[in-house]
Amino acid sequence: MGNFAKPAVTGCLFGVSLPVGVVPFNVYRMISVDKLKVEFGVKPLFSDVSFVVNDRDRIALVGKNGAGKSTMLKILCGLQKPAEGTVGVSQDTTIGYLPQVMVLTDDTTVREEARKAFADNMELKERIDRMNAALAERTDYDSEDYMALVEKFTREHERYMMMGAEGYEADIERTLMGLGFVRSDFDRPTSEFSGGWRMRIELAKILLKRPDVLLLDEPTNHLDIESIRWLERFLATSANAVVLVSHDRAFINNVTNRTLEISCGRVVDYRVKYDEYVKLRAERREQQLRAYENQQKEIADIKDFIERFRYKPTKAVQVQSRIKQLEKIVPIEVDDVDNSAMHLKFPPCLRSGDYPVICDGVRKDYGRHTVFSGVTLTIKRGEKVAFVGRNGEGKSTLVKCIMGEIPFTGTLKIGHNVQIGYFAQNQAQLLDGNLTVFQTIDNVAKGDVRLRINDILGAFMFGGEASEKMVKVLSGGERSRLAMIRLLLEPVNLLILDEPTNHLDMPSKDVLKEAIKAFDGTAIIVSHDREFLDGLVTKVYEFGGGRVREHLGGIYDFLRSRDIETLDALGRQERKQDPKDAAPVDAGLSQHGSGAKTGPEAAAKQGGAADYLERKEQQKRLRKAEKDVKDAEARIESLEKRLKELDVQLSEAENASNMALVNEYTDVQNRLDGEVERWEQLAEQLEKMQC
Repeated sequence: MGNFAKPAVTGCLFGVSLPVGVVPFNVYRMISVDKLKVEFGVKPLFSDVSFVVNDRDRIALVGKNGAGKSTMLKILCGLQKPAEGTVGVSQDTTIGYLPQVMVLTDDTTVREEARKAFADNMELKERIDRMNAALAERTDYDSEDYMALVEKFTREHERYMMMGAEGYEADIERTLMGLGFVRSDFDRPTSEFSGGWRMRIELAKILLKRPDVLLLDEPTNHLDIESIRWLERFLATSANAVVLVSHDRAFINNVTNRTLEISCGRVVDYRVKYDEYVKLRAERREQQLRAYENQQKEIADIKDFIERFRYKPTKAVQVQSRIKQLEKIVPIEVDDVDNSAMHLKFPPCLRSGDYPVICDGVRKDYGRHTVFSGVTLTIKRGEKVAFVGRNGEGKSTLVKCIMGEIPFTGTLKIGHNVQIGYFAQNQAQLLDGNLTVFQTIDNVAKGDVRLRINDILGAFMFGGEASEKMVKVLSGGERSRLAMIRLLLEPVNLLILDEPTNHLDMPSKDVLKEAIKAFDGTAIIVSHDREFLDGLVTKVYEFGGGRVREHLGGIYDFLRSRDIETLDALGRQERKQDPKDAAPVDAGLSQHGSGAKTGPEAAAKQGGAADYLERKEQQKRLRKAEKDVKDAEARIESLEKRLKELDVQLSEAENASNMALVNEYTDVQNRLDGEVERWEQLAEQLEKMQC
C-alpha cells in the first residue's frame, strides 16, 4: 500500500513477529489487508482479498468448512505468509491470537501462568525498584546524573501507574473467575487440569494483555454457558477490535457487529450482525441467480445465432461481432451454498416406559469431594431436557451414573424397554480405525437409509473423496462427526448427548437439531450451545454447588431467570460454599424463579422427617395427576378419531339410513362430551397442585 513504508518487525503475543507499518495511515484503522492471495494446490483458497479492521470492529469471519477462516486468522497475526498481497498493521498495534489447538508445555500454577501476561509490567517494576534503590544510596543530589536518574524514575513510575501498577492481581482473579476457575484453583499446578481448562488459561492470558486486536478461533469450544456469557460481556465492553471464528450462532450474534464471508475464493463484507447477514446473503444469492440465468440465456442466444449463420457469407460480419461479444462476457459466479441441509430421522424403535429415568436421592462422591447429593428428578417419555452448568459440577458424572458406568448411592431406575444411545465426548476414540468413513456408516445403516449414505455423509462434511478416507487418518473433530452420524442411525429411544456440537459447523448442527426435534423418544443433552438448545428442550437441569435444580421452560427462559437472580453473585456464593455443607436440592418438583425444592437432608433440618415424607407424597400425587390428564387426553384423541371415521361413513349414500352407525355416532359423541368435561376437571386440579 502506498502509504506504508517497508515493514519493520515487532513482537506480538506468544512471540509472534508481525509486520508493522512505520507510517500510520489512520489512527482508527488497525489492520489493512490488500490484494491477498493464498494457494493450496492448483486452485487458490482465496484471491484479491482486501478489507480493513478498524478500532471497535467486532467481526465474525464466516464461510463453509475449508473456506480458509483459520488460515485468514493466521495470516492476520503473521503466523502464515500469503502467496501475494500485503497485511499492514498500524504502528504500536498489538495483536492477540487464540488458535483452536495449542501445544501447551507450561509447568507453573494457574496464577503464575496468568501473571505471564504482565511480564512487561513486572520487568518495568524491577527497573523502578533498582532505580529507587540507587536513589536511596546516592548523596550527589545536585549532580546532573542524579537529576537525570530522578527524571527517568519519575517517567517510568508514571508509566507503570498508567499500566495498572499492582492492580493486575485483581484483573487476574477477575478474569480467571469469569472463565470458570475458583480461588482454590489459583495455586494448583496447570498440569492437573485438562486440555480444555488449560486453553482457558491461555485465553485468560490473551485477554489480560489487552491487545488492540483479538483474533479468536473457536473460543467457546471449551467454555460453559456462564463463561461464554462472561466472555461476551468482556468483548463488548473491554476489547478494542475483535475478529473471531465461531460456530456458536448466539455467541457471534451477541458479540459481533460486522460479518466477513469467505465465499467463492473472495471476501464479502457485510456490516451487520450474523442473523442480518444470513438474510442479506439470501437476497444477494437470489440476485446472483437471476443475473446468472439471464446471462446464460444471453450466451445461449448468441451461440444459437453463431451456429445458424456461421456459414452464410451475408452474415459473416454479424457472426464475428457475436463471437467477440461472447469472448468479452465475464461469467457471473454464484456464491457457494452448503447443500448439505437435509432432513435426517432416527430409525423407528420400541416404545419405552412412561418414565425412562427416575433418580431419588442420588449422590456421588470422589473421596472427600461430593460432586452432587440429593438428586431427585424424573424424566418422562418424549421429553427433551438439557443438563447445564459450569464444567466440573457433575453433568457428565450423572450421565455416567445413568449409563451404569460408575457407582453411586441412592436410587436410580431406568424405565421399561429403554434403549440408550450415548454420545460421549470421547466417543470418537471407539471407532474402528481400519474402516473407511463409508464402511463405518454402511455397517450400521439399515433399509432405505443405505441408499442415502452419501447424502448423509455430505451433510456432515464427508462428501466426495472424504467418504473413502480411513478412520485412523481422521482428525479428532472429523472422528466426532462420524461418531455422531453412527448414533443418528441406531434405533434407540433414550438419547444422551454429551457436548455433541463441539466439532460441528452450523449447517451440521441444524441437521442434528432437526433430527432430535423429530425424534419420538427421550433426549438428555449436555451442552453449552444456547442456540442449539433453543427450541429443542422444554426443561433445564442446572448443576452447581453440589445440587441439581429443575427449571421448566426453554434455555432462554432459564437464562433470563438466572440473570434476574444475579447469576454471577450466586455462582460465587455456591463456589465458596464447601460441598459437604451445601444443601442438596430435590430436582423432582418444578421450580419457578428462585424457589428451590430441598432434598432429604435439608428437609430433615428445616422441618423434620414428617415434612420430607409429606413432600414425597405430594410428588407422588402430582405424578398421578399428570398421568390422569395424559390418559384423558389419549381417550379424547381416540374418540375424536372414531367420530371422524363415522362422519365419513355416514356421508356415503348407502349408509344414510344405517341406524347402527347413527346410534354409535350418538354414543361416541356423548362419551366424548363426558371425557372432555372430566379432562377439564383433572387439568384444573393439576394446575392447582403445580401452583
